[in-house]
Amino acid sequence: MEKFQSQKIRLTMVGAMGRMGERIVTLAREDPRFQTIAGVERPGSEFIGQFISKNHAPVVGDITEVLPKTDVVIDFSSATSVLKTASQVARAKRSLVIGTTGLKPIQIKKLKSLSRRIPIVFSPNMSVGVNLLFRLVQKAAETVGHYDIEIVEAHHSRKKDAPSGTAMKLADIAAEGSKRNARDYVFGRKGLVGERKKKELGILAVRAGDIVGDHTVLFSGGGERLELIHRAHSRDAFASGALAAAAWVYKKRPGFYSMFDVLKI
Repeated sequence: MEKFQSQKIRLTMVGAMGRMGERIVTLAREDPRFQTIAGVERPGSEFIGQFISKNHAPVVGDITEVLPKTDVVIDFSSATSVLKTASQVARAKRSLVIGTTGLKPIQIKKLKSLSRRIPIVFSPNMSVGVNLLFRLVQKAAETVGHYDIEIVEAHHSRKKDAPSGTAMKLADIAAEGSKRNARDYVFGRKGLVGERKKKELGILAVRAGDIVGDHTVLFSGGGERLELIHRAHSRDAFASGALAAAAWVYKKRPGFYSMFDVLKI
């Protein structure tokens, strides 16, 4: 049984006025474990000086203003700003949860370096269901890795990166389990592409309307196919996972953690 938490965990939300940031702040407001201290937006944003919750947490353009009174920072901003934020959080010795997608391998390597100083939970997808999907795909790839593997993801029309970070994580898991590698990835198809190569792993992105997030992993062999599907009905699935990560990482030792650690799966 977990010890009773008498003192609220003080949160700062980076990307507070974005779609995910707003949902995390809203759920945190209703969660007795947390107190939202501030929101952070890019310098010059029209939202700076406004407030994001009933306790009048301000929106600021410089996270260093609020880090001294923050316990955990949650970052759902952009791949271009995440390293700067992480460096500032590391200097302040605070805990960090990152759900920002579209990071390059060199950026993730830098985050791992910073995690020697502070605890960081990083995941391209914070939902419980998606992380269970990761495990199921791993098992399927190890079992029927000789089957054709295709990944299809669908998101809203305003999503900037493609394929999604979740789709790429699924591809990496499927590739490892089926003895493939990144050289086998094929991103979409057009024209006379010829027959499908044996180890080809297709990754296709759909952008339309207000789709929150759908991911399908298809394993197809002779006479049958297996489809593993996750559909997000609202962003609350990701927001609640981010808050679970924030509660878990608070006062943890420095390290580079995933939602597998948070969910113990």
